[in-house]
Amino acid sequence: MIRYRAILGPIAVIVLFLIGTRWSPFEPHPPPADPSGTPTGTITWSDADWDVFSSVVAGADEARLAMLPMGELMTVIGKSFVGTPVISGTLEMSGPERLVINFRALDHVTFVETVQALSVVIKNGAADRLDDRARLETEYEQVLGTLRYRNSFIDGYASRLHYFSEWISDNERKLLLTNVTRDLGGSIDREAIDFMSTHPNAYSQLDDPRALEDMERVERRLSQQGHYFIPQDRISTVADQIRNGDIIAATSTVEGLDVEHTGLALWVEDVLHLLYAPLVGESVQVSTQPLSERIQAIDGQDGIIVARAHEPGEATPPSITNGEES
Repeated sequence: MIRYRAILGPIAVIVLFLIGTRWSPFEPHPPPADPSGTPTGTITWSDADWDVFSSVVAGADEARLAMLPMGELMTVIGKSFVGTPVISGTLEMSGPERLVINFRALDHVTFVETVQALSVVIKNGAADRLDDRARLETEYEQVLGTLRYRNSFIDGYASRLHYFSEWISDNERKLLLTNVTRDLGGSIDREAIDFMSTHPNAYSQLDDPRALEDMERVERRLSQQGHYFIPQDRISTVADQIRNGDIIAATSTVEGLDVEHTGLALWVEDVLHLLYAPLVGESVQVSTQPLSERIQAIDGQDGIIVARAHEPGEATPPSITNGEES
């Protein structure tokens, strides 16, 4: 792993230099705005979101980023979002559940989703289709929706992958990533997952009895399955096996909650850090502390789950649909 990073390090430095000097679509940062969408469930893009998306795609093409391994590409794309505002409830829209597109403000989960989805479409040659906005928007929607919804199927609030341990397992089943936690010596956690159903007042959509019942059903299944995690005191011993761009989920000590926070692994001068969207009111950033120290310093976190995104073409993701499976 150290030898692998030594080879890729100069490439990443050159790419980041090119991006810093020639491509910075996120400066100046626009103020937080309401996510796109309509109450009818139709997916819509604002011109501002398209401008960010097309700038990222065009800049990646100019810098020839598609040649990078998936993890390296995700770190470069992720770093281009540094400074982007972090807000809460980015996906919580009134009306029927629908796919929300928002590049202008992120939370810790949509940051990871956005970076992986952008990396996929870049590797799939999105720059060649920039003159066909409708087609490229649809292409991105398919990738993002596949990551965000269980079985790539939008069927109400509970169909979204709210619990990040399930986000990982569902996308592993779709062959979009591999959960490497167990291979890194992770331990099984079988504590009950039921935070959402036991705190329904925190989620306006759970006022609907059907949505609450559906969520309880999901939680029972996740509680029975359990999930592997690397305890905080073991992170430093496996750090050299974690790669740039690996998806990091910080496990939670809060009763009923599986994951407290998410981000991307980022090696900085041979020290493993976290690239992430932190607290509301802040912006996307790189952690000042090494990953292992950061986890141990936060009372509400006790370990990590590690997942590795696949290269596009290793699997064909199913189509994302509204109300019916394809």
